[in-house]
Amino acid sequence: MMRRILGILLLCGAGIAHAAPTLLVVGDSISAGYGLDNGQGWVALLRARMARDFPAWSVVNASVSGDTTAGGLARLPAMLQRTHAAVVVVELGGNDALRGLSLRRTRDNLVAMLRLAQRAGARTLLLGMRIPPNYGPQYTARFAAIYADAARATRSALVPFLLAGVAQHRALFQADGIHPVARAQPMLLDNVWPQLTPLLRAPATRGAR
Repeated sequence: MMRRILGILLLCGAGIAHAAPTLLVVGDSISAGYGLDNGQGWVALLRARMARDFPAWSVVNASVSGDTTAGGLARLPAMLQRTHAAVVVVELGGNDALRGLSLRRTRDNLVAMLRLAQRAGARTLLLGMRIPPNYGPQYTARFAAIYADAARATRSALVPFLLAGVAQHRALFQADGIHPVARAQPMLLDNVWPQLTPLLRAPATRGAR
């Protein structure tokens, strides 16, 4: 009987150890696929690429249109508890700037999110954003700098600007001038992929503190 119980425990432990790893994306409308059909957004394209190149992984898109860094920070603990994510991608901050919120608070919220994810054992990737120059050169420069600062403070991987190669082309945006169209989404994924793949290949860190 004891041998049978030990065998069951070993099987259960093996199942936990080999559970499919999860990538969690926490973002705003850019990652939620605002204005796009299902399957067109960059996260949906990421899911398809990972199904091909990293088939053991699952992708959870917890992005919410209109979300701020404060909203993401409030939601993150429950998402980490539910998904046990091995990699967390944070794409937030654009709405903070558009609403004129404190840049220091935005930076602190990003740092807090990245550290929460790391304490839960996840590897972290921060996706940088920029705002239009009509907000003034000083404000736009300070806003862009918070991403490098937050990534450096937490030793997170960084994509300096998610919309690189897209932002300068008006034709790649929807009528609102904010959200990229479907044909721009592969470009967003290509901006993310080089920084993401090393995190997917790295050894698991669950339980790290």
